[in-house]
Amino acid sequence: MKLLYTLDEPGQKALGLRDGESVWYCVPADLGFDNGRRTAEGAYTDKTWLVVTEERFMVLEGERKTAEYELENCEKIKCEHQVYSGIVTVFGKDGSQSCAARFSMRQIIRVAYAVRGAQTILDARKAGRELTQKDRVESREYEKYCEKCGRALPGTSKCPYCDGKADVVKKLMALCGEFVGKLLLISLLMVFVAAINLISPMVQQRFIDESLASGQGTMADLWRFIGITFFLVVSGVMLSIFRYWNCVKLGASISMSLRRKLYYKIQILSLSFINNRRPGELMNRVSRDTRHIREFMEEVFGDMFSTLLTMVVSLVMMIIISWKMTLLSLMFIVVVFVITRIFWHKIHSIFHRQWLKFDDMHSNLQDIISGMRIVKSFGQEERESARFTQKTKEFAAIQRKNETFWAIFFPILTFLMGVGTYIAIYFGGIHVLEGEMTVGQLVQFVTYSGYLFGPLSWMTHLPRAVMQMITSLNRIYDVLDEEPMLANKEDCKAFPINGAFTFEDVSFGYQTYEPVLENISFSVEPGEMIGLVGASGTGKSTLINLIMRLYDVDQGKITLDGYDLRDIEMESLHSQVGVVLQETFLFSGSILANIRFAKQDATLEEVIRAARAANAHDFICKTPDGYNTYVGEHGYNLSGGERQRIAIARAILNNPRILILDEATSALDTESEFLIQQALDRLVKGRTTFAIAHRLSTLRNADRLVVIDRHGVAEIGTHNELLEKQGIYYGLVNAQLKMSQSAAQ
Repeated sequence: MKLLYTLDEPGQKALGLRDGESVWYCVPADLGFDNGRRTAEGAYTDKTWLVVTEERFMVLEGERKTAEYELENCEKIKCEHQVYSGIVTVFGKDGSQSCAARFSMRQIIRVAYAVRGAQTILDARKAGRELTQKDRVESREYEKYCEKCGRALPGTSKCPYCDGKADVVKKLMALCGEFVGKLLLISLLMVFVAAINLISPMVQQRFIDESLASGQGTMADLWRFIGITFFLVVSGVMLSIFRYWNCVKLGASISMSLRRKLYYKIQILSLSFINNRRPGELMNRVSRDTRHIREFMEEVFGDMFSTLLTMVVSLVMMIIISWKMTLLSLMFIVVVFVITRIFWHKIHSIFHRQWLKFDDMHSNLQDIISGMRIVKSFGQEERESARFTQKTKEFAAIQRKNETFWAIFFPILTFLMGVGTYIAIYFGGIHVLEGEMTVGQLVQFVTYSGYLFGPLSWMTHLPRAVMQMITSLNRIYDVLDEEPMLANKEDCKAFPINGAFTFEDVSFGYQTYEPVLENISFSVEPGEMIGLVGASGTGKSTLINLIMRLYDVDQGKITLDGYDLRDIEMESLHSQVGVVLQETFLFSGSILANIRFAKQDATLEEVIRAARAANAHDFICKTPDGYNTYVGEHGYNLSGGERQRIAIARAILNNPRILILDEATSALDTESEFLIQQALDRLVKGRTTFAIAHRLSTLRNADRLVVIDRHGVAEIGTHNELLEKQGIYYGLVNAQLKMSQSAAQ
């Protein structure tokens, strides 16, 4: 996302930059303190800019500087979102507080990055160090709107209206580059088919003029004509079948290649990208959009070039026979071209809306099927059926509207195409009667006009097919072109982990303008068990995500054994981390396959050893097929405690150096919790462990407890130390004791 806009000359003069001062960030803030004035298009007219330099934070309104803050006098600069808008607040070292600017939600991400950049400069000045390029904040998000035309981007990183045309050609060439041999063969077959089609009218003209019209033809001429025509027809049919067969193979190969690439790319992309897309949308890109590409290669590409070649040669032959009749015949082609051009954008937009509705319907279906137990548990079958019915009605309505438009639009174009042939027959008949043209030439001209206008009629379908292909191709490459936010550096390191963590002023937020963790700092020794405590929503699971490097920190750094997590090879890190999450997820398959998921080459003995350590072996042996028992969708054939113990066995199978326990004993009965707690007590020894639990009694054996409150670390210490402090942890323990006593009564 762009963070450095260029001001016009009056704006640059209004800044009044000092010697050696440069602009680091310049972003629009589109609301004034009078809420701004909107144009008819809905855009705000106030030209307000937030400008950050190495020394100052400034606000410009047009050609006037309305606010200026010296960074050395600022304590903090904060971006906060409110209802449908946001504000930038500057806190001074003297305790002052000033609202510097307002902006709409359209600009909130951009402004949040600029404010973070200003805070980074401010922190560097507080620390007394020189600014470097590493201090520049770079945006991770794509633009939501096209800078050229202002349209909202339709779920893609590039605007299909401005950059799409040239970009699509490049993508299509790249897509076909892997199948050059098949493309050359198909192209050659297209030329042969076109040549056969073009030779046939010549044979007909010669036979009519030299044999039929002259009255000098013999039976030999007739049989010769029948033989040649039969040979051309059979050859054309055989070549067409062979060409179509190759087109089907090519389409299947391309769609298979795209599905493979898409699935692999989705696997390596960051969680932030996956979470910003609905599951149904990603599924449609893998299945439906690749199918559209295959159908285009099979049904359109195979005919496209041979049709174009036939049309061009037919036009040349028509001009040679009679240029006057040709011009008369082509009058309506111009009309068809103009009409198609006028409706081109409408065709694209209406079918794009149809695909968005289909994505929404498909995602809703996927959600309901996945959560069918919840639906039935709350007795919401009728409501969900009605909701899905409504979505299908909306999809059917827009589909009916689109098909009605096409059902009217296409026959009109077809009729206009057919008028050219009727004109050719009418005026050609007059020329024959006047002796200016032979009967054979008229038949030849009419046949060539059919070759010209017939494909033109077929080409009226082309805009729909091409726009469908372009939209699908853009949606596919929107995923394929996405760069993972988390990637291994060229000099990344892989080594056996000891487990010493250091958190240095770590800040992070899933949304740029909503920090979840701020200025987190503490250290963890190898083999230490750390309990993470705090109310729901304070950021405990987020801290776990950062430790596993599912996300990168926004500010600060996390080091492991002295190395920044971003400098460690991710495969090496994840292979030495065992995870038991709050929501236990088992894949559809056997118990053995689920435990082996962490280590695919594990022997049966290793699997059994891990199951014994997790107190899971006994109940597994009691199942009908033992380790080969099918667990069902998400493991619903097993109880919660059984799923949890399988998850623990999976986590410890590869003997991890770091153990992550996110509510590992939640939602369990007393016996299951006792068995799992026994297993965990054995497992945490010698491993660096981070454990989250709302039942604080399960964390009594932790070496230290870290209490997180209000986005930061509030308390650190052992269980007894924190009780003696009588702070937040003390209050949480007392609250749970009172709840237990109330439940006992």
